[in-house]
Amino acid sequence: MRMTAMEMTGVAKLLLLLLVLLVLVVAGGCVQAADGEQMSGGHRRSRRRRAADVMVPITILSSAVDKGAVCMDGTPPAYHLDPGSGAGNRSWVVNLEGGGWCNNARTCRFRTGSRHGSSDHMERRIPFTGVMSAAPADNPDFHSWNRVKIRYCDSGSFAGDAFSQESGLQFRGQRIWGATIQHLLDVGMASAEQVLLTGCSAGGLAAILHCDQLRALLPAAATLKCLSDGGLFLDAVDVAGGRSLRSYYGGVVGMQAVAPNLPKACTDHLDATSCFFPQNIINSVKTPIFLLNAAYDVWQIEQSLAPNAADPAGVWRACKFNRSSCNASQMQFLQGFRDQMVAAVRAFSESRSNGVFINSCFAHCQSELTATWNGAPPGGSPALQNKGIAKSVGDWYFGRAEVKAIDCPYPCDNTCHHII
Repeated sequence: MRMTAMEMTGVAKLLLLLLVLLVLVVAGGCVQAADGEQMSGGHRRSRRRRAADVMVPITILSSAVDKGAVCMDGTPPAYHLDPGSGAGNRSWVVNLEGGGWCNNARTCRFRTGSRHGSSDHMERRIPFTGVMSAAPADNPDFHSWNRVKIRYCDSGSFAGDAFSQESGLQFRGQRIWGATIQHLLDVGMASAEQVLLTGCSAGGLAAILHCDQLRALLPAAATLKCLSDGGLFLDAVDVAGGRSLRSYYGGVVGMQAVAPNLPKACTDHLDATSCFFPQNIINSVKTPIFLLNAAYDVWQIEQSLAPNAADPAGVWRACKFNRSSCNASQMQFLQGFRDQMVAAVRAFSESRSNGVFINSCFAHCQSELTATWNGAPPGGSPALQNKGIAKSVGDWYFGRAEVKAIDCPYPCDNTCHHII
């Protein structure tokens, strides 16, 4: 049966009406979603979403430029802040981003094309996971705190203060540290009751270097403790009998004029390069520190113990990227590195205020990923003395228990999350 022109017009109007209603419904849902996202970024949170759902926006600290606090290419520094709620309003986790170093003009210039040398290349939103998570299940002790990540764009563990006339590069890590911390104090951290300064890798080294500096800036009544994750870089002998990392650090310290910003308790009797190694600093830091490290730190295996320059024939190439490919003599060498790490923390661990968690894993950085920080079983967080990493750090921070946990040699630990 064929429809008349009038009937066809009626059907068309009905379809148009249905389309308009559908658009309104979808738009209303989008508005609600947008409103929810905006609310979640403020101080008043109706609920806490899982960390995987939270992307924390960047803040470019343009005011720091006037203080000379700039990234290597002259762009402003930056941070990400997820505000606290409830009982966490006066507590802060300050995380110093890691990402290696550079020790000459060529490698530093290359980094200006990345987030490690320029805020122009930093992600505008990043997820907060592990110790930075907003999810109670993932981060039971610190989820409601103000959590801030200070971005890393100086390539000197926030410790240099120099300008290279030849390359035009800025090495202003110490100024970035100072300007950003002062800004955070101005926006609320000056009234903090509890602070945890933390960092991973180069950020873990920075947390050690700046721990006492932050103590001097906070209210006397505030509790400050510092967590260094994967930051215990050792002055170790490489597979060729040299000291590759010492040579590399010498370039960083010299080019970036790091020496004046290193702890005086170290530089008054050791050279500046030696004082860039945590093993020569940790015993003189007055503020409590927790050292979280893998005894078989894969970054140090690849870049300090067996870098390509020390292994031109490639004898270590398979081993350093796959632990199961290591022969008996190579494993013995790695066990010696583990023994050096244990010895380096022996005096440090005698202080009741300090904490230690050194597991026999082939890993690097374990606090910033949920799986290793507080992952649910099976395959949960690496554990020592029947406690995972989040529980160990929390017990130490809040004084619930002393934590001096050092693993037996590899391969005794079946809770590891090996990455090679």
